Amino acid sequence: MYHNFKVVVVMPAYNAARTLRRTYDEVMAQGLVDEVILVDDASRDETVAIASTLPQVQVHVHPRNRGYGGNQKSCYRLALAAGADIVVMVHPDYQYTPKLLPAMVSMVASGLFACVIGSRILGGNAVRQGMPRWKYVANRLLTLVENVLLGAKLSEYHTGYRAFSADLLRQLPLEENSDDFVFDNQMLAQVLWLGPKIGEVSCPTAYFPEASSINFRRSLRYGFGCLAVGLRFRLARWCGRGFAGLPATPT
Repeated sequence: MYHNFKVVVVMPAYNAARTLRRTYDEVMAQGLVDEVILVDDASRDETVAIASTLPQVQVHVHPRNRGYGGNQKSCYRLALAAGADIVVMVHPDYQYTPKLLPAMVSMVASGLFACVIGSRILGGNAVRQGMPRWKYVANRLLTLVENVLLGAKLSEYHTGYRAFSADLLRQLPLEENSDDFVFDNQMLAQVLWLGPKIGEVSCPTAYFPEASSINFRRSLRYGFGCLAVGLRFRLARWCGRGFAGLPATPT
């Protein structure tokens, strides 16, 4: 609990057995999380068995793999059903440090931001911390184009560390989005369409074999998907149409 706000951490999990307990321990060490909801996307390791032994963890298992976006849909639906006021997505692969939870939760609880993201780019240490140089260059170029198309000034759109107010989540038509990785991008575009401010905090990031990542081919498909989202957003603004399940709004 944080100032009478119920804080729920959601973990979209797939083959996270080797890093789950470490992530969980650091999440709970922050002293403000009421409940953890882990959604396992048909893992082939001991993720579910380990999660079932952890206190304050609600485990939900997909009988078949639904994809990263499909996993998040379940995460947010279950968090809202649990009565969350603030929902934070933390990947159980320990790529993003849970030590930023107090900062991100406080920014949402203050009412200044309905959405806060942990940015790997702020601080300028992404490459030194292990981000492959080709991913860094792609991230910067894609973010530049997206900022133009979406009319925003975010440092990146591709982080998986995010906090939301429950009120904002209830407004987002998440079922309209992809079940694949581009879900993340579609979700931020929907937030920007609605108009709430998005806050950012600099987030140290770890890159190691157990940390989840997508290969070059899937990264390329993700990149084109993000550009398509930006183009649809811009066309919807120009034409006065709705966007991604949301009604038309003034430009």
